[in-house]
Amino acid sequence: MFESLEKMIENPKNQLMLMNSVEMFIQLFVELSVLFLAISYIVALINHKLPAEKIQRLLGGRNGRGYLTAAGLGAVTPFCSCSTIPMLIGLLKARAGFGPTMTFLFTSPLLNPIVIALFIPVLGLQVTLWYAGFALSASILAGILLQYFGFDRYIKQEMLETKSSGCSSACDTDQETSQNTKPKKHEPIIWQKAWIECWSLFRTMFPYMLVAMLIGAAVHGFVPAEFFAEVASADNPAAIPTAALIGIPLYIRVTALLPLIGSFVAKGVSMGAIIALVIGSGGASLPEMILLKRLFYWPLMLAFLMVIFSMAVTAGFAFNLFIV
Repeated sequence: MFESLEKMIENPKNQLMLMNSVEMFIQLFVELSVLFLAISYIVALINHKLPAEKIQRLLGGRNGRGYLTAAGLGAVTPFCSCSTIPMLIGLLKARAGFGPTMTFLFTSPLLNPIVIALFIPVLGLQVTLWYAGFALSASILAGILLQYFGFDRYIKQEMLETKSSGCSSACDTDQETSQNTKPKKHEPIIWQKAWIECWSLFRTMFPYMLVAMLIGAAVHGFVPAEFFAEVASADNPAAIPTAALIGIPLYIRVTALLPLIGSFVAKGVSMGAIIALVIGSGGASLPEMILLKRLFYWPLMLAFLMVIFSMAVTAGFAFNLFIV
């Protein structure tokens, strides 16, 4: 057993894949940790400074404005599928509308300025506009349907409770005292409380993040690009659903996938399958599922996956029928 393991390690190809996995893990560890802390800290500050009632009004879903606002918020935030989680938790803590919040979760990794900027030179303006319109409308529709069928009951409410810390009561007392004597003194207390909430959330989620990063790094290093070309070739009648299925478990950002499109086309992958792969891998990933499992019960997890898969397959077939 150990001899075979040594031979595998001595293989130059395996060494390269292992090196790629290690490099990806370091990148994910630094990037996701910093992003998670930064985003959750900013969201905590917003929740302290901006009344929850105002967030509820902005993302309450009434007359459809909440969905458009959430879609717009997702369209301007350049998050990957994993880095949307702290923002998602912050919106749910503020009791924003469930449907609009889910719309944000779908929109942010699929439709943001970086993705659009890369889409135009790679696939052209027409395809970019079509993709943006589809991602926007499908995300809003998914949010509306999840809200209508009451999937908000499958959120783990204990994750949305602000955990008390040893200094919280003292902070509150100091804040009240400062408000009575020197009103401007309350600002550092808010910054401190936001950091306490941010760090508490990070410690709670870090074990899941660590597992997610290990899986994402392993997939990145050991799943070659040729794998997609083989299973999603144009002569395969099941290419589009296959591309969506293999895309969902992977941690591949849309921005990292788009430069590979040229090689996919050269290897015979249909454009519909490429679009399905883009939506499947960008909209969901196995690392994201690990993080979401800390927040969602299984019915909502499965509904989320079904939405991403349906979006990917529908877009792929529609692209082949009406665009190509």
